Amino acid sequence: MPKNLIFIYLTMISLPVFAQEIKDPRLEVVASFGKSQPIGVSVSSDNRVFVSFPRREPYSMGLSEIINGQRKPYPDKSWNAEDGRPDSHFVNVQDIYVDTEDQLWVLDAKPSSAGSVFGKDGSEESREGQFKLVQIDLADNKVVRQYTFDDLDKAESGLNDVRVDTDKKLAYLSDPGQAGIVVLDLNTGATRLLLAESSFTTADPDVVLSYEGREMRDDKGNPFRSNVNGIALTKDNTYFYFKPINTSKLYRIETIYLADASLTAEELKSRVEDLGETTITHGLVADVKGNIYLTSSLDYSIKRYTPEGKVETVVQDSRLIWPDSLGVGSDGYLYFSCAQMNRLPQWNNGEDKVFYPYEVYRVKVL
Repeated sequence: MPKNLIFIYLTMISLPVFAQEIKDPRLEVVASFGKSQPIGVSVSSDNRVFVSFPRREPYSMGLSEIINGQRKPYPDKSWNAEDGRPDSHFVNVQDIYVDTEDQLWVLDAKPSSAGSVFGKDGSEESREGQFKLVQIDLADNKVVRQYTFDDLDKAESGLNDVRVDTDKKLAYLSDPGQAGIVVLDLNTGATRLLLAESSFTTADPDVVLSYEGREMRDDKGNPFRSNVNGIALTKDNTYFYFKPINTSKLYRIETIYLADASLTAEELKSRVEDLGETTITHGLVADVKGNIYLTSSLDYSIKRYTPEGKVETVVQDSRLIWPDSLGVGSDGYLYFSCAQMNRLPQWNNGEDKVFYPYEVYRVKVL
């Protein structure tokens, strides 16, 4: 599809959907959070639901477990304290992921101004990011290990999402700040930056997000733009899916190639598969059948990329404003957050257009 037609398509499709106030009766509210913005969502093998919150006011906790519709600080109150040592409290929880061995991985990431998709603020604090990956064993709710990305370029990095390969003992992280994929060796703590600034990981500058007839721009006229962001790992740890937000293309690569440090940059690029047009996506997740679920904010929906290469709409509802992070339970439900990023003041000339309360939803998919 030509770029000018992509822009027209992305601009047009959001208008009638919101106006029609589409409601899907299958959509269930898992929990409501008032003005606390949920971002990360993940689900354990026995359907424990975890939700994370960035460091924005009103802030009460960075990571929670949802029990009977209520959030409980996880793993305890001290880790969710307002202040504390970097190795014993959450600074800014960006993403969470439960792996196939029921280990909960918490990406605590406060990117530098250069690495953030929200622009530069010029402060001293903003010039170097703070990053750690925390492993929590869900069997005893205890922190097992922390990784601090000592060899990462913290001035440029913007670690966003994480997936963990339990077979190869590797973590794969999207890094929109460096427009690449960071591979973390869980045995040594060393990292490698792959596919950096490639056509697969870089946002298309011609794709400008538009909601309700208005382009998503800040007060200086800069459009929202994110390089590689949403990622997914199949349950058998075979395929890694990824895409920037500002493109409708979906890509994947076999994890054996991400694990092979002997491959040159060009050899690795040749292993990437272009899966074609999908949708504007903020989050991805895989289920046990090999389906890849994609959040689709421009038409208030969740879509599914099947193993046969088909793109299907799973649920569409006017409440799905910027669906963001997802988790699939063994109960057959898809759980996901709606971050409403496009309704924040910074994209609306200082006006808060968020529909409160923030909520996490679920829908039966398996």
